[in-house]
Parts: sequence; C-alpha cells; structure tokens
Amino acid sequence: MFGYILSMGMIKDTFPLAGRSVRRIGFGAMQLPGPHVWGPPKDRDAAIGVLRRAVQLGVNHIDTAQFYGPDVSNELIRAALHPYPDDLVIATKVGARRDAQGGWPPALAPEQLTEDVHTNLRELGLERIDVVNLRVPDAGTDVPLAELIGPLEQLRADGKIGGVGVSTVSVAQYREAAQSTAVAQVQNLYSVANRGSEDVVEATSADGVPFVPYFPLGAAWTNDNVLGDPVVTEIAAARELTPAQVALAWLLARGPNVLLIPGTSSVAHLEENMAVREIALDPGELERLSAISDPNRAAGGGAAPPA
Repeated sequence: MFGYILSMGMIKDTFPLAGRSVRRIGFGAMQLPGPHVWGPPKDRDAAIGVLRRAVQLGVNHIDTAQFYGPDVSNELIRAALHPYPDDLVIATKVGARRDAQGGWPPALAPEQLTEDVHTNLRELGLERIDVVNLRVPDAGTDVPLAELIGPLEQLRADGKIGGVGVSTVSVAQYREAAQSTAVAQVQNLYSVANRGSEDVVEATSADGVPFVPYFPLGAAWTNDNVLGDPVVTEIAAARELTPAQVALAWLLARGPNVLLIPGTSSVAHLEENMAVREIALDPGELERLSAISDPNRAAGGGAAPPA
C-alpha cells in the first residue's frame, strides 16, 4: 500500500512547477465555456467573477487550453486577470483542436504545435507561457515523443515556454518524454475512483515531478462515480463535508507532488474546493477511500475530451 500524508502539519501548501512555486490547489478553466466546452459561457460576468475570486483566495496556478471553447477560456482569463499577478503560473496544452462538430481531433504536426503555442500566447496576452503540456491522444501515437516534443523544446529555447509537460501518458511514455525534456508536469486521468495511473503517480513522486490529475471528481464520459460512491458520501456526511471535498482531500494527501486543478463555473463551488486545504482525513478514512478502486485496473470510461 502506498503512503499518504496523514496530517495537515505534514502537508505542504506549495510545490515547484517549472521553476515557480505554486499552491497545490489551483484552478482548471475547462468548465468556464458553454456546455460540452463549446461556445461562450451562459453568464460571462459570472465566469470572470469566478476567476477573480480564485486569485483572491490564493490560487496562483491556472490550467487552460486554446481548444476550450475554442478560444473562450483563454479570452476569459485575459479579461479577468490581465495584467497578471506576478506569482500567477499559467499552464496550457497543445496536441488537439476542435472541429465544426465540436470534436477533438489530434493536431500533432510540428507546424500545428508551434502555431497553437503562439495562439495561446496571443490570446492570453503573454510573451511566455509557464507550462505547455503535450496532449498525447488516448489511443497513443506511432510518432516518437521526441519528434512531438522537439517543436516545444525549440519554443522553450526561444523563451516562449517555461517548461514542457505531457498529458495522458503511460509510465513508458513519461520516461520516453523525459529523454527529450525535463518534464515540467504530467497530467493524467486520476481520482479516488479511478487509479489507472497509479504507476505514473508513483514514478513522478519518486522523480519530484508534479502530477496533475484531471477529472478528479469524475466526469459524464467516465465510469467513475466519484461523488456518488457510498464510501465518499458516508465520510462526507460524517464529517459534514461535501463529497467533492472528501475526494479532493484524498488526492491532496496522496503526495506532495500532486497539484489539484478542480474547475467550476460557480463561486460557491470554488470556495468549497479551496477549503480542502484545511481538511485532514484520518488514516482510517484514507484507507477506506483507497479501497474504492483497484489501482491496477485500466483507466475507465469512454473517449474523454483533452482535459
């Protein structure tokens, strides 16, 4: 059984990301656009208010992508927060685009990767993006990762990128990527109910590399009933917490390199998420939660959008 951080006194509030110190609870911008991550939000002012409140609450790590909307989340971030606080770290991702039907086709050609980084820079109003993640297709790719990382490494050398990360990778792919770049972070599907990336968490923890779980509370297109799991809901009721807070607290206790980016379009939910940094689950609760999922099973669910 892997270990946990068992008390708030042992939980560090920050961790290095691409040479910057970030708080371990950040914000993911995927839920800011309209339904199915398509089009503008129902309430633009509310979306901008969520971003501003996140920064007020101490968030200094925001995760976004040009293909959220498309173009919507980046535009909202710039409208809400530019000029950006000095300590704010923005991470984006490339490797996919949106088609006219709202699909998520891969965009892995060198010229596409380069163009999409520049699009993110322009939309966000930045000269340099702190982290750019290469999103590897769910089905994998026959192209060596060195060839995909090459254009991003060139942009890093040119001062346009602070660090290169990878997303949706196996341990073997993570190791392969590490031969071409100092991996800034790994983003994989991972939650208390879906631990198919357990080996990747272990590897990044050993290497001191940030691991950023996406869909930490499950999603409609996965098989992971995080918020409805009876163990999660029972502990939440006993502790007078929300199921989301319990699930996030388990992740926060998983290891000091685990950085959370829960997303929401609601200030109330944002404040609930941020309160997790004050919640310490006891060893018995952590063990019960860890038993929800077999860490050796494959990541479940249907085809997920490039989180």
